[in-house]
Amino acid sequence: MSFLDFLPGRRAASLIGLDVSSSGVKLVELGRHASGEYVVERMASEPFEKGWIVDGQIEKFDEVADAVRRVLLKSGTKTKQVALAMPQSSVITKKINLPGGLREEELELQVEAEANQYIPFSLDEVSLDFCVIGPSPDAVGDVEVLIAASRKDRVQDRQGLAEAAGLKPVVLDIESHASRLAIGRIIGALPNEGRDALVALFEIGADTTSLKVLRDDELLYDRDQAFGGAQLTQLISRQYGLSFEEAETKKLAGDLPDDYEAQLLTPFVESMAQEVGRALQYFFTSTPHHKVHYILLSGGTASLPGLTDRVTQLTGFAARIVNPFDGMQLGPGVREGRMRRDAPSYLTACGLAMRRFLQ
Repeated sequence: MSFLDFLPGRRAASLIGLDVSSSGVKLVELGRHASGEYVVERMASEPFEKGWIVDGQIEKFDEVADAVRRVLLKSGTKTKQVALAMPQSSVITKKINLPGGLREEELELQVEAEANQYIPFSLDEVSLDFCVIGPSPDAVGDVEVLIAASRKDRVQDRQGLAEAAGLKPVVLDIESHASRLAIGRIIGALPNEGRDALVALFEIGADTTSLKVLRDDELLYDRDQAFGGAQLTQLISRQYGLSFEEAETKKLAGDLPDDYEAQLLTPFVESMAQEVGRALQYFFTSTPHHKVHYILLSGGTASLPGLTDRVTQLTGFAARIVNPFDGMQLGPGVREGRMRRDAPSYLTACGLAMRRFLQ
């Protein structure tokens, strides 16, 4: 398995997407009709306890591997080939220009020479890969090449995790690239196929919220904030004397006291909406842009009651929840109610599963 297997011509006959984050593991397996329509064949999730994965580093390998095995059993999949992703914080990426027409071996030598300038580790310590994006926008005759590198121990952790669960890792992507692949379908379904629209994608994780502003296939802006759904869980834990795990379970199940909405949920939704507004203001003050056309909210926290309405009111831009399965058929093993409830948290897993169909 090569790190960052972006290269075409390696389409898998079957593939599951496995998103391993600090809060849990999510699995998606997709099929596709001859007409091109996707089918959600399987989806399943399994939570992690706090501290099993910290800052993208697997701290409790055996526990995480057990959870991956459980999610495989829960999903019922027989597929062994898997696409995984590295957290953005664990990967160094850089776009460079190289002369067009180079053979593969020549490209590799050039990439290694260039990588030395940008990677603060010895190349012996990193897994390095690259892909040719296309003609350079800056230099006629050159090609634009994306270099990606991550420390070998981080890559081997992800690879070892898959193998410990009986899987064969064939693609190792970057989480943000996987989510952008999935969101591309959603943007393509917007009016005028989303062309020229500024789309603000907020991915609200357990500990971090990221804002990506996209226009067509271009990433205009990318910024992370230390704010996420785990903060609501911590508030619940303190307010009602629960462990973090108990608080998370009750939050997801809606099994909380009558005063929860007024005391905790409404103020948290207000704080979350303000964080979204602040993130957009950073974007406006650091770029020539002063508006976005759409705000898309993803991640489990995106489904909090009232969040999209409050974001729309506070920012003045229409917000909506992301459903990466929108427009897909559901296989017999997927319950529609659960899919719709949990869909916003499956953006990365869906993008990884879509790698099966890349030419």
